[in-house]
Amino acid sequence: MRVLVMGGGLQGTACAYDLLCNEDVERVRLADVRSDRLPPFLEPYARDRRLERVTVDARDEVAVRDALRGMNACANALPYWFNEPISRAAIEAGVHCCDLGGNTEIVFQQLESDGAARAAGVSVIPDCGLAPGMVNILAVAGIRTMDAPRRVRAYVGGLPQHPMPPLNYQIVYSIEGVLDYYTTPTWVIRNGRRTQVDALSDVEGVDFDDPIGRLEAFHTAGGLSTQPWTYEGRIDTMEYKTLRYPGHAEIMRAVRGLGLLGLDEIDVRGAKVVPRQVFIACAEPRLRRPGARDVVVLRVDVDGENRGEPASARYDLIDWYDEETGMSAMERCTGFSLSVTAQLQAAGRVVGPGAMTPDQAVPAEVYMGALAERGIRIRRTR
Repeated sequence: MRVLVMGGGLQGTACAYDLLCNEDVERVRLADVRSDRLPPFLEPYARDRRLERVTVDARDEVAVRDALRGMNACANALPYWFNEPISRAAIEAGVHCCDLGGNTEIVFQQLESDGAARAAGVSVIPDCGLAPGMVNILAVAGIRTMDAPRRVRAYVGGLPQHPMPPLNYQIVYSIEGVLDYYTTPTWVIRNGRRTQVDALSDVEGVDFDDPIGRLEAFHTAGGLSTQPWTYEGRIDTMEYKTLRYPGHAEIMRAVRGLGLLGLDEIDVRGAKVVPRQVFIACAEPRLRRPGARDVVVLRVDVDGENRGEPASARYDLIDWYDEETGMSAMERCTGFSLSVTAQLQAAGRVVGPGAMTPDQAVPAEVYMGALAERGIRIRRTR
């Protein structure tokens, strides 16, 4: 199989690495606006004929079409605003496409291309990272074990193994994305109805086995993606929360309350500035710690009834920074998830053709088995 990876950042290069680990993958075309840099874990493949590095500006439709030529699948790891045009170009080229999602409104736009994807004989699957992505597949896996699912609670966090104050957090992906999640109202299901709640709200403690211990969880946007629309009226409660070390949400609510995450220009001694840009400029250098070890923590709980009896399903994942490759846990869980999806598409092992969410398109057992082969082990504990 031949796979185009759009985006040479953290997740894109992790995706490319995973593809190259599969001997059945004959070509990985890694496309980025810069093609002269590789992370250390990809350096061993720098002279591998299967890895082709090309310079592509994703805003250039002709360049994107050229990059898609001859490919079986496209794994798109670009920022979310490129997702709809890339998936449209992939359909026109007759190439399967998956991406990391990140914006529910854009996902709905992509799902409208279902007819075109079917006509082209390809699958389009947005939201194929960790959350959204893995967490949604596991939620539906749990739902399908029950006659009457009642409640779904999903928790995900990318955390430093050695937290440092004041936020006890380090950047494991785009800080702009993190702040979007902290400021955008999130869709949940309560009492069977879809509703919005404030980000950073409803803080609760969640306990994990040592050495993780107790974390705090709070609402953030995006993790459930389209599922509140899909399951409205079918499930009583469905919610997604981000995991952090205790105290993080209180600090970030104060930062937000002071207006430091605002997007509207303000006047500062005659200069026009955007508060969020100032906050990022100050905070990012202090939160980006190259080489610092991280851990990804995930839990999905589904409760309901089966054959008239109470039933529950719990899926847990704890994945650590890879000391051998120097790859972060977030890169592994997100980039490998994207790679697995692209490979399943190219191999004809997803539901399709058409435009679908991952929980609709990707067989959960096959997906979990593929991740386990990569050392990302999801345990069902109930």
